[in-house]
Amino acid sequence: MSSAIVHEVTSRFAGTRGRVPRSRRKPEVSEINPPVRLDDTSLQLSHMKKLFDHSSRAARIGVWECNLPDETLAWTDMVYDLFDLPLGHPLDRNEIVKLYSEKSLAELTERRDRAIRERSGFSLDAEITTGKGNHRWIRITATVECEGNEPVRIFGMKQDITAEKQMFDEIRYLAEFDMLTGLPNRVKFQSKFATLCETDTSKEQVGLFLIDLDGFKQVNDRLGHQAGDQCLIAAAKCLLAAVGGAELVARIGGDEFAVLHRYQSEDDARRIADTIVTSLAGSCDDAGRKLGIGASVGVALAGGHRETKDMFAAADDALYAAKSGGRNRFKIAQPAYASQIHAA
Repeated sequence: MSSAIVHEVTSRFAGTRGRVPRSRRKPEVSEINPPVRLDDTSLQLSHMKKLFDHSSRAARIGVWECNLPDETLAWTDMVYDLFDLPLGHPLDRNEIVKLYSEKSLAELTERRDRAIRERSGFSLDAEITTGKGNHRWIRITATVECEGNEPVRIFGMKQDITAEKQMFDEIRYLAEFDMLTGLPNRVKFQSKFATLCETDTSKEQVGLFLIDLDGFKQVNDRLGHQAGDQCLIAAAKCLLAAVGGAELVARIGGDEFAVLHRYQSEDDARRIADTIVTSLAGSCDDAGRKLGIGASVGVALAGGHRETKDMFAAADDALYAAKSGGRNRFKIAQPAYASQIHAA
């Protein structure tokens, strides 16, 4: 056994004689940079393509390209999927753009033309109806490629953002609408009010009607909060029916509502206010039972006030005066807060 071990050691020593141990000798160039074999490159490319395809499908992102001289399109598989079209479906741009909503197509055309003109790019959230009739939102990013200074193609990505859009719309709804009645809330009212009164031309035609429910507290105290909620819901429906042509009907507080309505004259505004008072006085719940409430209304006509805050203050003062004057009536605040009280 010992002779066998000696033989093994000496054989190894002899085999290494004249060679520098690997740990001490200088490596050759071929060992530092071994030649890359074509099959290795193919494997790497195949792996990267597989990785890209998986990532693209997970993120619902596809790549697209449009050759500008003849408007021919090229899509990756995911873009076909986004549009619910079978792979290899003929891509005629004139037909594809018909899948966009009218508003999105107009915006896409404007941004695309500008990007080509300016040799730049753009991004856009667009609404489409797919080949199978599904409603979907996609985010488009695009870059224009030039040869010399001549635009030759436009390319980028398209991503399915339908779920993101729905979540954003739900958050916005919670921020801008009253969950009980479904009416716009005070935030939405203030935004719309400011927009309507931005220009002098529009401002001259807008009337603000602030409404406070008379008798609501008694209903709430006597029958409980559930009955009070049903009363508010019924009052909201009654208001919507009474002023169908209004720019906005909103719930801005507990039992306070606001209506933004265009008017032709003060007599027209008076008619609108009287309709609100009369309708709420006769309002019923879904079972046909009278609610037993009324309404006091304060009216301010935008033409007599420089700022929206002044207009709101005038309507609020007019509402207070209407309630003090006997309720179930309206009051119109004139410029400089001159006013008249009208019993319904």
